[in-house]
Amino acid sequence: MAKLSTEELLEQFKGLTLIELSEFVKAFEETFEVTAAAPMAVAAAPAAGGAGDAPAEEEKDEFDVVLESAGSAKIQVIKVVRSLTSLGLGEAKALVDGAPSNVLEGAKKEDAEKAKADLEEAGATVTLK
Repeated sequence: MAKLSTEELLEQFKGLTLIELSEFVKAFEETFEVTAAAPMAVAAAPAAGGAGDAPAEEEKDEFDVVLESAGSAKIQVIKVVRSLTSLGLGEAKALVDGAPSNVLEGAKKEDAEKAKADLEEAGATVTLK
């Protein structure tokens, strides 16, 4: 059997259904005694270690900008949401209609405060979490 290149393997995987791909991953893990989820566990470990520190909570550097309500100027709020995110018109309208909803997640303090100010200027009610 000829050895397949990485590109050829990827082309073969593209043709598989999700169920077939899942079965392949299980067989691969069993054959080579590995776990495909290992990198995820390694990446999650530092985050879990940092979450236990109480002082880290006091000096929070990431904020969620939550739109509580659009107020009376819904169109202006939708425009601001679109300028803050990469959402299209339909997605931004759905986000505003579905308030309360997160406009930004994990934003830096300065960015979150600016977004809050911009949204409030447009007439929205906003909280930072």
